[in-house]
Amino acid sequence: MKVGAGFAGLGFIVLAFVLGVLAGPAAAAAAETCGGAENPCETPLGTYHVMRPAGLAGPLPAFVYFHGAGGSGRTIFEADFAAALVARGFMVIAPNGLARPDSRFGPGWSFRPESPALRDELAFTREILDDAVARHGLDRDRVVLSGYSIGGSLVWYLACRDADLAALYTPYAGGFWRLLPETCDGPVRLLHTHGWRDQTVPLEGRPLRGGEIYQGDIFAGLARWRAVNGCALLRADSFETEGRYWRRRWTSCDAGFLELALWPGGHTPPDAGWSDMAADWVEAQFAAVDGQDG
Repeated sequence: MKVGAGFAGLGFIVLAFVLGVLAGPAAAAAAETCGGAENPCETPLGTYHVMRPAGLAGPLPAFVYFHGAGGSGRTIFEADFAAALVARGFMVIAPNGLARPDSRFGPGWSFRPESPALRDELAFTREILDDAVARHGLDRDRVVLSGYSIGGSLVWYLACRDADLAALYTPYAGGFWRLLPETCDGPVRLLHTHGWRDQTVPLEGRPLRGGEIYQGDIFAGLARWRAVNGCALLRADSFETEGRYWRRRWTSCDAGFLELALWPGGHTPPDAGWSDMAADWVEAQFAAVDGQDG
């Protein structure tokens, strides 16, 4: 090999190395800033968006919020409930569902075991959590899974498949569909919120597509969770009927914690009022778990 050619080749290698070093921080910065409204973070199975409190260093607790049918993760940037959670010190992570070919509702989630799955949503959620730990400083021990409507149903099924996927679960206006799962992993700490005037996902469920599929009964679903948690009482241990939310709690259980919050509304997404209630509940549950561990 000619000496000149050798030095030229060496110079190319050095230049490539220098450019790589210079590009490294820029590439890392781009990876860290993904997740915004127009720049979702990507994992092998999908994408997600992130809102995080300004000026707070990680690790941070987070609500992972699954949107309703036809929605997208980017809508959290316009949602009062998400801003309220961020103001309380929580990161909000909002995954994007996939469009179902046979659905007129747009993007949604694969959650019912008997339905054809476009994606393994449990695997996708695990990917998101691992990615958010690396990119956004997520506290993996302080994860709350939440979701609205069909996203709330997904939360029930994810908790059923892997109770340790998150520390807490706060589904909203969506639960198990019929037939109910025969068994679930457990126990869980779960707060379910529902409007008793909800006509889209009624508390008692309803048939759809001429009886081809059935939305589930929320009360029957909670009975299944009470069995999973080993609750001693068929009735709730306590009731609270003051204020906007009427709340039932099941605390006499072998493990876990169950609560139902009913409010006089219909099928509408969470708002800032729900955020305050949910954040209070989450903080109390974290404190209870920390007390048990201590």
